[in-house]
Amino acid sequence: MYHSRISGLGHYVPDNIVTNDDLSKLMDTNDAWIQERTGIQERRHVVKGQDTTTTMGVKAAQVAIDRAGISKDDIDFIVFATLSPDYYFPGPGVLVQRDLGLSRTIGALDVRNQCSGFIYALSVADQFIKTGMYKNILVIGSEVHSTGLDMTTRGRSVSVIFGDGAGAAVLTREEDTTKGILSTHLHSEGQHAEELSLIAPGMGKRWVTDIIADADPNDESYYPYMNGQFVFKNAVQRFSEVIVEGLKANDLQVSDIDMLIPHQANLRISQFIQQKFQLSDNQVYNNIMKYGNTTAASVPIALTEAWEQGKIKEGDTVVLAAFGSGFTWGSAIIKW
Repeated sequence: MYHSRISGLGHYVPDNIVTNDDLSKLMDTNDAWIQERTGIQERRHVVKGQDTTTTMGVKAAQVAIDRAGISKDDIDFIVFATLSPDYYFPGPGVLVQRDLGLSRTIGALDVRNQCSGFIYALSVADQFIKTGMYKNILVIGSEVHSTGLDMTTRGRSVSVIFGDGAGAAVLTREEDTTKGILSTHLHSEGQHAEELSLIAPGMGKRWVTDIIADADPNDESYYPYMNGQFVFKNAVQRFSEVIVEGLKANDLQVSDIDMLIPHQANLRISQFIQQKFQLSDNQVYNNIMKYGNTTAASVPIALTEAWEQGKIKEGDTVVLAAFGSGFTWGSAIIKW
């Protein structure tokens, strides 16, 4: 069997910067309140008509492909992770295949695992490469949250957290099995599905026809809901477990971690994990202060920035970890 290595990384965020002070003009909140609870100072929001989940993913992907030193036509498969597709269907994977102008009718797969989506997508791509089925796979995480948030005081506990952006990676076949993705670890606990969710429109409870028929301006079912304290409690537990699981699977110790890239859900979660594992600031990369929570895009954006800044070097042990809606969580252990 082969290994897969990340041969190229790229990210894209909209130009439109939305600060905490900007949000205070829309809802009853302030910079100190947001920073104290989340660590977020600003985030990016798309300008309608300029960026979508797909177009941002394509821009990030093109950078990753160029950095991988391959042609776009060398891509064998696409895995696209998002909770915010351009359309209810089809998913954005096929739109990327079209918009990149790929000459081959390669397969495209959409992953709907929210905050852990990129880890899941990376794992899927890794399995395809390990078995020898594909050589180069494009993995994208991209999200547009801003157009679906309740930007009033009613929705402030959720709306201040999320931002828009995209990250991408090219996974390439690696014959040296001491390098690349060493292992991935995926989990779920569906009994808590509604603790972090967006219910409508959905086939089970509120479909489009129900929303139109009711025409209720106070209907909150199509806005995200989050039981913040419960999610925080589960996140710190599952983050810790899945990181340890990945290390043990590869006979590694916490001291072997050169760089931890946690999903950027909340700076307080990342700080809790850093303190628990006694990692230095140089061993953990956070950028939620600039971008907010970009869900499936957060890990690839942070990974790209850490690599661009020289914080990840050849031979480093890199750990990716994420937790989110579902609940789903996962980790990836990488020898760079």
